[in-house]
Amino acid sequence: MNQHMQAVRLHEIGGPENLRIEQTPRPEPGAGEVLVRLRAAAFNRRDVFITQGLYPGIKLPVTLGSDGAGMLESTGAEVVIDPMLGWGDDPDVWDAKGSSVLGMPHDGTFAEYVAVPAGNVHPKPPSLTMEEAAAIPLAGLTAYRATFTRAALRAGETILIPGVGGGVQTFVLLFAKKIGARAIVTSGDDAKLERAKEMGADVCINYKTTPDWHKEARAAGPIDVVVDSSGGDTLAKAIDAVRPGGRIAIYGGTTAAANVKLFPLFWKHVTIFGTSMGSPQDFRAMLALFDGSIKPALDKVFPFEEATAAAQRMASSQQFGKIVLRIS
Repeated sequence: MNQHMQAVRLHEIGGPENLRIEQTPRPEPGAGEVLVRLRAAAFNRRDVFITQGLYPGIKLPVTLGSDGAGMLESTGAEVVIDPMLGWGDDPDVWDAKGSSVLGMPHDGTFAEYVAVPAGNVHPKPPSLTMEEAAAIPLAGLTAYRATFTRAALRAGETILIPGVGGGVQTFVLLFAKKIGARAIVTSGDDAKLERAKEMGADVCINYKTTPDWHKEARAAGPIDVVVDSSGGDTLAKAIDAVRPGGRIAIYGGTTAAANVKLFPLFWKHVTIFGTSMGSPQDFRAMLALFDGSIKPALDKVFPFEEATAAAQRMASSQQFGKIVLRIS
């Protein structure tokens, strides 16, 4: 067997244009690891952040990529990879010192092969293609934990999803509709709102043409749950929009630090949850949702040779859903 493989590598910071496809040694699985021959991988915002130097603990060179699906080299079984490495023993919170995410610093899935712990591979849902399965892991895991483990969304409740279109938020919408919740979404792009409507969104609001979108969302409520990744003004408006006793899960802060008015927060008895990635239990429960009734939203599938173009599309924030690499 060839002891080398093709991989998308980053040697220096400077943006997606610094990604290079090169030949590198094929990984040898260590104790407790398995070798996966990858068929597809998918981009996350963290991949672009790493190329831009906007992620902690960067160590170069590295093969990026957290999401992947393929075949076990030893058996040929089709698998999808849980990208959360070393979560720890407590399902309520990760081991901040011992855990990491596949693709930094551990070489990731933008390659022909990857070695991962045996416990991090799971059978691929048979209803999904390799490209669809590869789109799920990190965004699906983050969305599941935020929506269910932390915010405890239930059937019949209403969820507000600001900034629909990115990978995680499209999964939040997908999962909310899967369990029978009502969904209010926002975006500054009418085309993205139309895609969200096709996925089942009940109320769609353009926050650019409706600056007081939180008031319109509140009027369409009552809103039980908000899942937010923006922070800034979006979070302040979400606190205003959510019902008394509502829950807000936050998994990112892409806009800015939030200047939050405390009065509506304590007066309405709002609960705010911080969340990031997810536990092995979260991953298994999330994967079980793909029982043939739902599929992830794919934006575009790029050939492996166009990995830089795929990363540039991610950096542009024009996508709706996941950007995928077809490896072989």
